Amino acid sequence: MDRKEAKARAKELRKLIDDANQAYYQEAQPFISDKEFDQALAELEKIEQEFDLEADGSPTRRVGGEPSSVFPNVEHPQPMLSLDNTYNEEELRDFDRRVRNILGDTEFSYAVEMKFDGASIRLRYENGEFALGATRGDGTMGDEITRNLKTITDIPLKVSTNIDVLEIRGEAYMEKEAFVRLNEYRDEQGLQPFANPRNSTAGSLKMQDPREVARRPIRFFAFDLLLEDQTDYPTQQSKMDLLRKLGFPISKHFKVCKSIDQIFSIIDEWDEIRHELPYEIDGVVVKVNEDRYRDELGSTSKSPRWAIAYKFEAEQASTLLESITLQVGRLGKITPVAELKAVQLAGTTVKRASLHNEDEILRKDIRPGDTVVIEKAGEIIPQVLSVVNPDREDRAPKFSMPENCPACNEKLEKLDDEVAWRCINPQCPPQVRERIKHFASRDAMDIDGLGEAIVEQLIEAELISTYADLYKLKKEDLIPLERMAEKSAGNLISAIQKSKKQPLERLIYAIGIRFVGKTVAKDLASHFKTMDNLMQADQETMTNIDSIGPKIAESVALFFGHDKNLQLIDELRDAGLNFEMSESDQVSDILDGKKFVLTGTLPTLSRKDASDLIEQHGGTTSSSVSKNTDFLLAGESAGSKLTKAEKLGIPIINEEEFYNMIGK
Repeated sequence: MDRKEAKARAKELRKLIDDANQAYYQEAQPFISDKEFDQALAELEKIEQEFDLEADGSPTRRVGGEPSSVFPNVEHPQPMLSLDNTYNEEELRDFDRRVRNILGDTEFSYAVEMKFDGASIRLRYENGEFALGATRGDGTMGDEITRNLKTITDIPLKVSTNIDVLEIRGEAYMEKEAFVRLNEYRDEQGLQPFANPRNSTAGSLKMQDPREVARRPIRFFAFDLLLEDQTDYPTQQSKMDLLRKLGFPISKHFKVCKSIDQIFSIIDEWDEIRHELPYEIDGVVVKVNEDRYRDELGSTSKSPRWAIAYKFEAEQASTLLESITLQVGRLGKITPVAELKAVQLAGTTVKRASLHNEDEILRKDIRPGDTVVIEKAGEIIPQVLSVVNPDREDRAPKFSMPENCPACNEKLEKLDDEVAWRCINPQCPPQVRERIKHFASRDAMDIDGLGEAIVEQLIEAELISTYADLYKLKKEDLIPLERMAEKSAGNLISAIQKSKKQPLERLIYAIGIRFVGKTVAKDLASHFKTMDNLMQADQETMTNIDSIGPKIAESVALFFGHDKNLQLIDELRDAGLNFEMSESDQVSDILDGKKFVLTGTLPTLSRKDASDLIEQHGGTTSSSVSKNTDFLLAGESAGSKLTKAEKLGIPIINEEEFYNMIGK
């Protein structure tokens, strides 16, 4: 390669890396693997050094993504550097040799930790109070996301300490099962599934509404502590011990080693158990344990020389794709599924893998009879990566989506700009099953005892075909069912009758309107007060509610515009379900038509308690200050919302003044 070719290749690699950073950090939708990214970065670094092409703007000088323009930017007191990555034993031994060459005969040890696959964040505590939280950003500047981080229950809001300032570094992450549930929900709503738990976490932390962040199952591990005076805590181990005492969640997998061979034993041990962990790890972090040697070892512009990450190889396997079947979701989405010859992968037997949609199958040109390479995305969800021999002559014809639903034979449709095909028949059998299960679920009508197996039995016995049929059941209908004695039949009928008293917001969520989750259902109930008002509302009226966008409004209108859905609603009305906000839901209308925004920490009320009180007295809450805001309810550490409210001349009240407004 001559200098001209090197410049062209460097330009190509910089664009690839910049695009990958944008997709990963800003959009939470990566398009290349970690290993491919690291290989591209290593190639660029080598070319820049060999041909003297280093530049200030090169991604080899940067840690990660630029801070966003949506959140306030904050400067880190010490750069949040990324770690150099290695994938093999030789490179890890080279790291050990470099450290020993610099430190000479000095005795030192290594701290060995699991490398969590999440999003790095920084927490600042002042006089024991959680004062600021931020993303890593570009390593120097990050996004200030304090309000979002306060919703993570693992992060203490106060700690008991006489240390004036604590700077905590840690990892926000999602557990594997929680990630799967989140993606299942997104998939059935027609939303793009997250690629892995790391990206779901990063995307969640950047949401504008802390209430929505609070509903995401984000966890936290602390892995470092920065103090103005480190003398009392001179090692990584002593800092971890202090973090544990202060109440921060710390991984129990932490070892101190004297030699590189000990580290390799731990790597082998953790590689064996990683599939059994409830959370995702993608490697092992090795750090010089003693702080006093870290300054001597120093850092490059993007990585410390006293630490390195050893990355596990993503596990892959090849197997036969026997057929492509179609799965019908609760809201009618048709998902193609690869039926595979059973193969062991990442500690489990894999027989099926989602192919997501028709476009994805055609892009990868996947056909029945192919030998395919599969991998677990984030070691959780099996996915088909590629076809082993796409040029062979005896391949099956290209896949094409059938015109009719495989379950009910109704014509499939594509809605708006979605890539997914849908069956819009609400009486399609697989949809019926899933809709009834959803209707009875804990967050919806909470019908105790109506589990999946009972629902299946009721449908097979032709006792029900919709969720409205539940309220027509009698005890004598249930007793003949398998494992259904007189007492259990009576208990189930009682639970069904009890569910009639569930508040309106739960009923709106339970009936299964696309894009209407628990929060949106609550906002619709608070605004319209009755099911009839909601059914008659036009889309423009709905979009006047802060949480309701055009897409949700259109979905609600479509639902109530379908004759079969209206029939179900009439049957629920006849059964005596709660179609209005009850007096217990609304105490008074003293705040009717008033819109509140909350900011800061109130003396006695949590954010949820304050919101509930506002709604009980007829008011509504919003996450952002605008000219339509009537009051800002402000507590301690009020931030940018207070400034904006003052600028717009919006009345600002404290908790005592709020209590006076509602007569409490």
